[in-house]
Amino acid sequence: MKNYVDVIGIDVSKLTIDAHIHNRAVHRVFSNTTKGYKALLSWTETYLKEQVYFFCFENTGHYSTNLSVYLSENNRDYIEQSPLAIKRSVGIVRGKTDKLDAGMIARYAWLHKEELLLSTPIENHVQELGRLLSIREQLVRDRTGKMSSLKEMQSLLSSPSTDNCCRIIKKTIHYLTKQIEALELCIKKLMKSDKSLDKNFKLLNTLKGVGLILSCQIIYHTSNFKRFNSWRQFSSYCGVAPFEYSSGTSIRRRNRIHHIGDRKMKTLLTLASVSAIQCDKELKQYYKKKLEEGKPKMVALNNIRNKILSRAFAVVKRGTPYVELQKFVA
Repeated sequence: MKNYVDVIGIDVSKLTIDAHIHNRAVHRVFSNTTKGYKALLSWTETYLKEQVYFFCFENTGHYSTNLSVYLSENNRDYIEQSPLAIKRSVGIVRGKTDKLDAGMIARYAWLHKEELLLSTPIENHVQELGRLLSIREQLVRDRTGKMSSLKEMQSLLSSPSTDNCCRIIKKTIHYLTKQIEALELCIKKLMKSDKSLDKNFKLLNTLKGVGLILSCQIIYHTSNFKRFNSWRQFSSYCGVAPFEYSSGTSIRRRNRIHHIGDRKMKTLLTLASVSAIQCDKELKQYYKKKLEEGKPKMVALNNIRNKILSRAFAVVKRGTPYVELQKFVA
């Protein structure tokens, strides 16, 4: 990185942002709006003037997106870091305020400035894809809840009120299903609107077990395959990469996955793996081979999850659809 002389730590909230200049030890609160961002830059310039500095803040989803876009448009260096990475690096902390959090973020960025990489804003199409997937997930969750309520209601004794309630819940489920289908159409249209997205989307859908939602989630979480250099990095991000667990000469446990990871991606990959071993001969044989070797079922299934990720990155890197070699075996 550049020879920075200071860093501004920012704690992002829904309505405000708290800024802390590390070496100057000054703090100020701004509104989380374009007007507030402009005042933030003006305030920073009064202290640091022509000196080289950068901003650091936590990735808080929609709350920090506008800030990252504004800083990028104004050619300011910034780092958008994982909240968990910052939290686990500071040790024991007593008390919590936005002011303390801003100072903690600034201190973290200053101590790790040689290791951190500058961030860039997510492309508009990828941001829009994330919003659509998020809304769809909420609707699916609501529909699942209504389906559970309907099942419980149907188990009760038949009565006029029970019948009316079941009828209303069924209409709600039908409505939510229509809205989910409409969102999926919007997602497909969004994919077709961008050449790069459409190409990668079609390549991913040539894989067995990978459908609309998983392919879109992979594209979103990898920022259209620009965020991670290899499938192994993405596997670690998803929480399906096995790690060694040993210490000295006495502790020698089998490799296992870490509990930290994207649970949504892990669930989708599990469902894709179960589907893939049913319709892909190669993966089915691989799965059976692992079971015959004495591997537990979940370990064998986790191997399939990693196989799917490696194939996903491979087809995108090559730019060619996946070819099932078993078809050509004599």
